Amino acid sequence: MRLTRLKDRDGEDDAASATIPSRSVAGGGGEGTAMRIIVPLQGVVQGRGGLVLGSVIPCALFYFLQLYLKRNRSSPSSPPPASLSRTLLSPRASSSPAQVSSRASSILRSGESAYYAGLRRSSEDPYDPVSNPDGFIQLGLAENKLSLDLVGEWLACHLRDSLLDDNHAPFDINGLATYQPFDGLMDLKSAVAGFMGQVMQTSACFNPAQMVLTAGATPAVEILSFCLADAGNAFLVPSPYYPGFDRDVKSRSGVELIPVPCRSTDNFNLSIASLERAYSQAKKRGQKFEQNTLWTSGLRQRENIHVISDEVFAGSIYGNHEFVSMADILETDDFDRNRVHIVYGLSKDLSLPGFRVGVIYSFNENVLSVATRLARFSSVSVPIQHMLVSMLSDSKFIGEFMAVNRQRLQKMYALFVEGLKQLGIDCAISSGGFYCWANLTAERCQGQRHSGSSCHCIEPGWFRCCFTTLTEKDIPVVMERIKKVLDSHISPR
Repeated sequence: MRLTRLKDRDGEDDAASATIPSRSVAGGGGEGTAMRIIVPLQGVVQGRGGLVLGSVIPCALFYFLQLYLKRNRSSPSSPPPASLSRTLLSPRASSSPAQVSSRASSILRSGESAYYAGLRRSSEDPYDPVSNPDGFIQLGLAENKLSLDLVGEWLACHLRDSLLDDNHAPFDINGLATYQPFDGLMDLKSAVAGFMGQVMQTSACFNPAQMVLTAGATPAVEILSFCLADAGNAFLVPSPYYPGFDRDVKSRSGVELIPVPCRSTDNFNLSIASLERAYSQAKKRGQKFEQNTLWTSGLRQRENIHVISDEVFAGSIYGNHEFVSMADILETDDFDRNRVHIVYGLSKDLSLPGFRVGVIYSFNENVLSVATRLARFSSVSVPIQHMLVSMLSDSKFIGEFMAVNRQRLQKMYALFVEGLKQLGIDCAISSGGFYCWANLTAERCQGQRHSGSSCHCIEPGWFRCCFTTLTEKDIPVVMERIKKVLDSHISPR
């Protein structure tokens, strides 16, 4: 408050006046307006009386004004009446359907592929030899249950110790429940690098610093798609290929996939000629590639092409065959390493799809930098990471597991293929993986939708049959069911 002196017409000091800048105050009244009442009071009461009344009356008026406004003003924090709340929240308040984004709508319009529809139906009514003998037998999911007993035995013996840094120390929650690097613990990266070198039997050394860990190989593929291509650009993929690529690559990145057909006459092997043909045809159609595409192996560097090598089955080779990694090729051929990226994971070779551990291995610093940031959205559980550090560091267990697993894979493959052969069904020659590529020719299956269409196989009648979810006792049941299907669809001659 500032005190000033007022002068009469003759210039003499008349009375003291308190003035306040004219600004609004709570309650809707103006404190400056109330205090200016002092001026007309001077004309009624002269001298000190005017000063006293001019001070008391405005303050009293201001107090009663605030009290009046407080009693008659509704509180802004008061909740709305219950009936109004129910009206606002009731779905009957709106007649239009709830909208989703255009991106979500695009995914909804794309529908469900036959591959995922089959997985869903089999999970809803699974086969059991005792409780549900007429249920679905799963032949579509590439999951290895042949060696789960070995993993279970290790976990039963080492689960607690694997979560502790020191077996003799008391349990410490720090490091397990707290934030850790989203792209993976360095200890696990080192363990995975050693494991990859062991299962791939390569002379190349994997550098943990060039590795980003993700929650499975699926986000690893998606992150690389984001890093290497813009929406509307395309990847070339040798077909038949894993049906999940259509969802993993396209759904959120907007990157297109162009199948590169491989044929039964070449045992579905990839050739340079088929790559060149698919590339040229796509460019004629106006498809943009820029400098990015998805080619797996066997292609010499040309036109600044990026190479993504999916090596998730590297350790699931059986027989006398050997796996050749892109890491090996880089050691011998003149490739631009900045354009080579490897995808790996523990779902297949270690029978741990539920642990969700995938790997991006790249020589490109920019890709690694972006992938490290994006790993925030698909990080691996920290307790799982600690557990796997211990498991992968157990060289005796890993060696025994890989040897036994390969033996079981080879045995089950031989039994399944022999069962199909007895039905007159041929299979493409295979040396690894969890399935066989069976030829149930178009003549036998006229009008039937073949599973190969989900894999983008251009030849009708081919089916991908996964045998690693079965037991040996299941194989005769599977063959009997296949025989019934074939007999019911044989075309008359």
